[in-house]
Amino acid sequence: MGNNRKKMFEEFPPVSVEQWEEAIRTDLKGADYEKKLVWKTDEGFSVKPYYTADDLKNLSHLHYHAGEFPYVRGTKPTHNPWEIIQDIRVDDEVTANREALEAVDRGATGLCFILENKSLEKLNLATLLYDIYIQCIDLQFEFYSSPDGLWKQLFDEFNRRGVDVSNATGDIGYSPLGRLTQYGKWYRNAAEDFAIAHQLLKQVMTTLPRYRVLLADGRPIREAGSTTVQEMAFTLAMGSEYLQRLSDAGMDVETVAPRIQFNLSIGSNYFFEIAKIRAFRMLWAKIVEAYGVKNTEAAKAHIHATTAWYNMTLYDPYVNMLRQTTESMSAIIGGVDSLSVRPFNVVYQHPNSFSNRIARNVQIILKEEAHFDKVADPAGGSYYIEALTASLAQEAWKVFVQVQEQGGYTQSFVKGNIQQQIKSHAQKMLADVAARKCTVLGTNQYPNFNELMLTQIDKDVYWQKPADTSDIVAEPLQPIRISSDLEHLRLKTENSGKRPRVFMLTIGNLAMRLARSQFSCNFFAVAGFEVIDNNGFATVAEGIEAALKAHADIVVLCSSDEEYVTYAPEAFNLLYNRAIFVVAGNPPCMDELKAKGITNFISIRSNLLETLSYYQQLVGIN
Repeated sequence: MGNNRKKMFEEFPPVSVEQWEEAIRTDLKGADYEKKLVWKTDEGFSVKPYYTADDLKNLSHLHYHAGEFPYVRGTKPTHNPWEIIQDIRVDDEVTANREALEAVDRGATGLCFILENKSLEKLNLATLLYDIYIQCIDLQFEFYSSPDGLWKQLFDEFNRRGVDVSNATGDIGYSPLGRLTQYGKWYRNAAEDFAIAHQLLKQVMTTLPRYRVLLADGRPIREAGSTTVQEMAFTLAMGSEYLQRLSDAGMDVETVAPRIQFNLSIGSNYFFEIAKIRAFRMLWAKIVEAYGVKNTEAAKAHIHATTAWYNMTLYDPYVNMLRQTTESMSAIIGGVDSLSVRPFNVVYQHPNSFSNRIARNVQIILKEEAHFDKVADPAGGSYYIEALTASLAQEAWKVFVQVQEQGGYTQSFVKGNIQQQIKSHAQKMLADVAARKCTVLGTNQYPNFNELMLTQIDKDVYWQKPADTSDIVAEPLQPIRISSDLEHLRLKTENSGKRPRVFMLTIGNLAMRLARSQFSCNFFAVAGFEVIDNNGFATVAEGIEAALKAHADIVVLCSSDEEYVTYAPEAFNLLYNRAIFVVAGNPPCMDELKAKGITNFISIRSNLLETLSYYQQLVGIN
């Protein structure tokens, strides 16, 4: 039997790269291959339209197995477990405890308590953790103030209950560099913060031996608009600075490295996010190796991921569930150790039982029904993902080295170098959304025409208060959401009490009028305008009469370029300034039409934000 085994598809002759290339160029019929099919990424490298085994020939990381240093294929050799984390915001301990118990009862295997408005001194930990089996779940904390005394309260709680701490896991969340990044200030000052980190590590090692202490939080970097490469490089630089400062203080790197947790944000670029996790682990292992560690287990990066905030939307919010599903898949396939899924409504409301349940169930389905935990590194061997892993690692390493040459993360951040790089890409992201080069479903493309969200908004959640900038030592990173400018535009329409009517005067060539009316309906609906589509009119006069009967504020002529030469002047003259006249498209006769007084045109070249703001002003929405 063994001698008769055959490889799949071996009856077909192999196809060389040259043959693929020749077939592609034939299909392109002379069009530029690079412009048509090669994707120039913001990360600094190009992505080809296809990959073959030839693309993997020079990749050194392919020689490793799952569970082997440098852990590019994951830290577990046989399967892919992860902790299902539920984030719980703590305003009062009783309510937070009730939410935590519900989460654990319904499938969460870990909890992250977010204490943004409560100091450690005022925290009643016993109430917060009441009835929770803290020895059985991964327990993580995020504080605004310093959590350096948390270990003592936790240890006392374990002792009070008389339970074993030897297998209890969690994260204290001490993050001086994360605080510098997000708020532009230290807990106290740089020297004291790292001295406390030194003491904290020694104390936790003896009391909570499996707890992680230091947090290298890359989420504020990504949520401020960074590229994937920048998020990787700057987060690695955080971790490297923890190692450097604490080893300089006399601590063993083999002790420090396993007690660092890395938090990363997972966006919607599906394959990039899978490759990012793999590449990040590999680079971190190489950094730890450079310190001469003998135990390679210490080089395993513990990675917690959170689904992205920057791409979540107010309008069509259920689409956020879909985003989070693909993001969760990326994180899990990449091999994260734990994952938090943001509730779909977190942009504009405090999460409720329903939205928390949906967020939690995304992970439970992937684990219990799709069995994503059963296979270690399922992406391993994919030509595309392996090539992406190498490209992301290479580009992130370049940026990491630049930060090190600037004196490390703190020096680079205090000087503003990191902020400038991130802001530059954030501006590009926002511009791409406004120009519809980047699609945000339900916001700048295919909006829900009749959706109203103004009454659904919790103002304290949606309109976030500006950060406290007193006593800052560096410019903090400002989080962005790429849909927010267009959301504010639509909210302005809702708040005005007006709903301008946009009438589609469809005439002539069937294919062109349908395509342009669909485009125009989507275009104006982005601003919350009421759109009235039509199947078509026999004459321009018939269309104008119908538009006036509909009390249209804006009339959009939808036809072919060739027919605009006659239809547009006729419609413009018949309308006679009784409504705003717009031509859909960018016709060759535009200059001729402008000479006849027609000034308004919309097309795929139009900047959505600027153009819709202009039409809001024309209809009296200021």
